[in-house]
Amino acid sequence: MNDLIEKINAEFETFKAETASLMDKGVKAAGPRARKSTLELEKMLKEFRKVSVEEAKK
Repeated sequence: MNDLIEKINAEFETFKAETASLMDKGVKAAGPRARKSTLELEKMLKEFRKVSVEEAKK
């Protein structure tokens, strides 16, 4: 579970960096990268929910 949390944090940092590039610097290519990052985060957060529910049942 710790690995999953680390991956989520790393992906969120990527998302923050890409959105900063998009908003602050106007880098248009950062938009698709930020959107891709949100899709990855969605998958990982669903996995986290699944794992945390299993851990709570123990």
